[in-house]
Amino acid sequence: MKNKGGFTLLEILVALSILGIAITVLLQLFSANLRSLSASEEYVFAVSKAEARMREILDDKDLSEKTWSEITDDGYRIDVSITEGLKDRTDNLQVRVFEVILTVSWAKNTKNKSMTLRTMKVMNKKI
Repeated sequence: MKNKGGFTLLEILVALSILGIAITVLLQLFSANLRSLSASEEYVFAVSKAEARMREILDDKDLSEKTWSEITDDGYRIDVSITEGLKDRTDNLQVRVFEVILTVSWAKNTKNKSMTLRTMKVMNKKI
């Protein structure tokens, strides 16, 4: 038999198998990347909703202790809790400190997701 310098059938099958495995791995990486992008998009949207609602609450001149929940038109649940904090430290001062806790929750497929923002606001005491 003469060696004609070509590839054998076995060599071609091995090369195609390696190529197939490499393409499968790349497609899985792209798929995982797309899922991550989708999840980060949800969190970015939730953060923007939470920050906008937090700004509205902090702009309120008559802030008082209260708790409430609301559901947005696009299915996000917003839970807000406003409590007066540091009372023992501010009793002798002309200010009140309020702690605002805002939690945004939403459902994606069968999973419930949420994120929480916390802040404090200093206000003058009403005399």
